[in-house]
Amino acid sequence: MRRGLKIAGGAVAALVLLAGGAVFAGLQLADARMHRKVEVPLRTVAYSREAATVERGRYLFASRGCVDCHGANGGGRMFVDDGSSLRIRGANITTGPGGVVAAYQPEDWVRTIRHGVAPGGRPLLIMPSEDYNRFTDADLAALVSYVRTLPPVSGEPALVQLPLPARVLYGFGAIHDAAGKIDHGLAPAQPVAEGVNVAHGGYVANMCLGCHGAQLTGGRIPGAPPDWPAAPNLTPGEGTVMGRYADADALMRLFKSGKRADGTAVKVMPFESLREMSETDLRALHLYLRGLQAKPHG
Repeated sequence: MRRGLKIAGGAVAALVLLAGGAVFAGLQLADARMHRKVEVPLRTVAYSREAATVERGRYLFASRGCVDCHGANGGGRMFVDDGSSLRIRGANITTGPGGVVAAYQPEDWVRTIRHGVAPGGRPLLIMPSEDYNRFTDADLAALVSYVRTLPPVSGEPALVQLPLPARVLYGFGAIHDAAGKIDHGLAPAQPVAEGVNVAHGGYVANMCLGCHGAQLTGGRIPGAPPDWPAAPNLTPGEGTVMGRYADADALMRLFKSGKRADGTAVKVMPFESLREMSETDLRALHLYLRGLQAKPHG
């Protein structure tokens, strides 16, 4: 009996040591990954003060998720906080105290927004660059031009505080940073005619890729807090979420209200941005989604 207990105790101790070693190794790997240098191809975009360009940039900033992380004034905001070990704050992207962009050159904006890489080459942990990577050069230039007009406000740099398991998983490559999610050789999207058409709807749908996946079939959101639900399948077909939105008006009501047709609230969606989307963009998006080939969830 005692011999059996000793063997069991030894096995438990060995497992504890192995687990501790794995955690230590994961943290070391995470630190190395966070500080690696990522080289990306750059094609700079031109700043503009032209009113139409800045207005287009204002619309993109308001409707494509920027406000959800950086706030309407660009001063940054805490957008994830579980009250314990998970806290994520978007950076102050004005030139005010605590801002991070005062010294940005044109290539730095492209590196950060399109590639998820900080000016010095370090990967950004949290940045939806897999969505913005597909901006046309004109839209990227418009967005940057608008951000550069934001009045200086006081704020703080970005904060990414992850729980221990997430840091270990990141170290072993199970969770990717912003730069790790992107095909950096992908050419910028080419302009399409804006209107209620499939091509424009496909361009708008690029903003959905970060959560709903490259095929828009949903599934667990990579790196999301554990209490976040899986993203739904946006392709048509029996049992998918698109069955609730047979027409564009139903989808627009969801985006404007943050509630499903039955009145229940959707827990995870950037509605502060989505409610700012134009009717043209929303109708084109619905047209595109309804025309996708049906695929299984995830």
